[in-house]
Amino acid sequence: MPTSVLKNYIGGEYVNAASDRCFDVIYPATGERIYEVEQAGEALLINAIQSAQRGFAKWSAMAPVERARILQKAANLLRQRNDKLAKIEVLDTGKPWQEAVEVDVQTGADSIEYFANLTQSMLGTQQPIGNDFFYTRQEPLGVCFGIGAWNYPLQIACWKSAAALAAGNAMIFKPSEETPRGAAMLAEIFTEAGVPDGVFNVVHGDGEVGRYLTEHPDIAKVSLTGEVGTGKKVMAAAAGTLKQVTMELGGKSPLIVFDDADIDEAVTGAMLGNFYTQGEVCTNGTRVFVHESVYQNFIERLLERTENNIVAGDPLAPETNLGALISESHMNSVLAYIDTAKQEGAKLLTGGERITPAGFENGYYVAPTVFTDCDDDMTICREEIFGPVMSVMTFTDEDDVVKRANNTDYGLAAGVFTTDIRRAHRVIAQMQAGICWINAWGNSPAEMPVGGYKQSGIGRENGVETLKAYTQTKSVYVGMDTLEGPF
Repeated sequence: MPTSVLKNYIGGEYVNAASDRCFDVIYPATGERIYEVEQAGEALLINAIQSAQRGFAKWSAMAPVERARILQKAANLLRQRNDKLAKIEVLDTGKPWQEAVEVDVQTGADSIEYFANLTQSMLGTQQPIGNDFFYTRQEPLGVCFGIGAWNYPLQIACWKSAAALAAGNAMIFKPSEETPRGAAMLAEIFTEAGVPDGVFNVVHGDGEVGRYLTEHPDIAKVSLTGEVGTGKKVMAAAAGTLKQVTMELGGKSPLIVFDDADIDEAVTGAMLGNFYTQGEVCTNGTRVFVHESVYQNFIERLLERTENNIVAGDPLAPETNLGALISESHMNSVLAYIDTAKQEGAKLLTGGERITPAGFENGYYVAPTVFTDCDDDMTICREEIFGPVMSVMTFTDEDDVVKRANNTDYGLAAGVFTTDIRRAHRVIAQMQAGICWINAWGNSPAEMPVGGYKQSGIGRENGVETLKAYTQTKSVYVGMDTLEGPF
């Protein structure tokens, strides 16, 4: 494939980095380099901050209705260019076209439109205190810093910028080094829609870029989507200047199938929760607990559908529903987890190996993998794999499975499949997870706040509460009586 160089986007245009450092972006389906990216240096980062400050001054002074109209235009432009942007996402991530064209761009546009419609809902309060009174104002924070992940690059850039910009902030966004084009395309669209220059800047680079901006005193807030280890480092760095943080981190989520569940629907949920986007989803339900009375039926249907309904191959082909993992190193990590599971005594039901689809023999593909006879203490049941690897366990008692499901340092997602409405709500109420589903998996509309308990995160993305999280409260006391004092 021909290569080109992607530059940083600052002040409404692409700019040259002061250094000549570049890094490669690889198409996961073939292992080929598809373009290069310029690494941001300190001078460029200072430029990005100063540009964002100028943009913030203009953007925050605009009437909310004016900001809303601009953001709505951006959402419309995203939808108009859905197919073009989806192709960029496929080439960067290796995920199937059928997913990117239906989910990645559209859900990002939904989030921007949703928060655009909320811009005029940021109301303060007023309360009398005797003859005096006070009121509050919700004011933007300033320049915020967003750090993206590689599995949903454009969607995450939209999610983070939507609430930040709707509240009147500016944002500097650093996409993953492995999938940087989506954020750059979003920056172009914001500029075209009328967002002032500097309000959304995109900088590229590794951890040193993230560290510089996280520690910088002129950054008011950091919002990260990434691994737990990265989250801890970012939070520690932000603590030096007491920045606000939002962390959407990893998970090891439980999916519980009760004896009265619709088994076909439960199998669909388990497959979505393990094989969608080739398993590279932080909310994946990789610990599947199945009631022993329906276990055999569940396993038979799961095996039949996994071996016959999954098509791995060209990510751009409409029929492909399993793409390539993001990199060779990540593929090797997933395969190492599979080997560990075998060594620890888990039974391999299907998959468990690298696959080489015709024409994509050098791609980073791993077969959809299912392990049975799993134990709660096995490595594959404790650590986040981020690949198409499902661990199936059995249970008999409701209270026991709730304890087992919650026995993890993570708390991102959880789900139950049952036709008993009382049981469904009773069990979900006990789940130590921030995103829960009943007879569903993976749905995440813009209206619904998402985020984790425990080590799976801090704060939320999307939903009404996220808009307020990008503001600070100013209290104003108004003295109506004559001021008196002892002096």
